[in-house]
Amino acid sequence: MPKIPRGLTDKDMIRNYVEEETVEQQLLAAAKKAEKLRRVAEAEAPPEPLAKAGFTPELTDKLGRELLALKIELSNAGVKSYNFKIKRDGDRITLTVVDKKI
Repeated sequence: MPKIPRGLTDKDMIRNYVEEETVEQQLLAAAKKAEKLRRVAEAEAPPEPLAKAGFTPELTDKLGRELLALKIELSNAGVKSYNFKIKRDGDRITLTVVDKKI
């Protein structure tokens, strides 16, 4: 049995100590990693119908931002009840806001 050195500081006594990872820590780390991967995949993929239409994630994001800006403008203008009317002229698609009559 080796001789125990005397007069060491706490830091010196635990210098080479490495704590073993427990099963619980491994499972928690795996769950966090899986959740992070799921969130990244969810954020990158456009909604299924838009992906089938050929929308890229960037295009879907831009469309969502523009629709949100339109919704905010309508709210600021006091329009609370509205629908969208979609028209197609050749290669151009127009989205128009139509007031709902209650």
